[in-house]
Amino acid sequence: MEKITLEHIKTYLTGLQQTICTQLEQIDGKAKFVDDTWERVEGGGGLSKVIQNGTIFEKGGVNFSHVHGALPDVLKSESRDAQYFHATGVSIVLHPIHPFVPIIHMNVRYFCMSDEANGQIKDEWFGGGIDLSPAYPNEVDTLHLHRTLKDVCDTFDTSYYPTFKKWCDEYFTIKHRNEMRGVGGIFYDHLRPENEKEKAKLFSFMQAVGNSFIPIYQEIVQKNRAKSYSQQHKQWQFIRRGRYAEFNLVYDRGTHFGLRTNGRIESILMSLPPHAEWKYNFTPDENTEEFQTLPFFQPKHWV
Repeated sequence: MEKITLEHIKTYLTGLQQTICTQLEQIDGKAKFVDDTWERVEGGGGLSKVIQNGTIFEKGGVNFSHVHGALPDVLKSESRDAQYFHATGVSIVLHPIHPFVPIIHMNVRYFCMSDEANGQIKDEWFGGGIDLSPAYPNEVDTLHLHRTLKDVCDTFDTSYYPTFKKWCDEYFTIKHRNEMRGVGGIFYDHLRPENEKEKAKLFSFMQAVGNSFIPIYQEIVQKNRAKSYSQQHKQWQFIRRGRYAEFNLVYDRGTHFGLRTNGRIESILMSLPPHAEWKYNFTPDENTEEFQTLPFFQPKHWV
């Protein structure tokens, strides 16, 4: 069995970034991604690919990063004898113009720690997931999301989907509002391989999750992009975008990690929507479409 190295993982991730960007440009039909290469003083860097003002996408990014260097204090409790770290991954957030086309987020990543820059690995793990944050969720789209992710997970381990679905529901909860930021998906972190065979399996799982992004999202975009909408729909979309921003700024571990390790601020905050609203003490009336969305933002068994 070929040993899975950091370079193998990076090669997959950079290819995934390019493939997804090409496909998203085709879906949008107008806007093109702009490349923004950056470097981190302490080591590493990345390529942020940003799309704006399109037919479908108001703002979005597909970011690749590989950062490395001396282990920051915030991570030293994870592995006390390690001195150096590498972190690489692809992170995606898309904010559509249309209020019936959902926000989508994906992240697949690999992290390892060692005693020196290219020394023996002391600790390593995989993490990632996909989740959907629609302003106007519906059962068909939500089932499509969860069925696709369950099929991906079941190929590797039938315990993955129920475990990672529950993890996603709990992780992406806005605790101060007692609601999820969307309709969930899967989330996993700190999947540590015990041997090379397990590492190959987890790397394959990373690839399966990453490769499921377009099949999940393209169908949902195409089904909703032609629906008519009103200013009321846009206002609710802005309120739900506000919820998205609250979670990312207050609770998201990736945001906190980037800020604490001197990551690129534009890439870290790429996930924030271009426009959002916070209405004081607002609750939708019971006879509105907006009120009917609220049960979707609570944990529910889908498949």
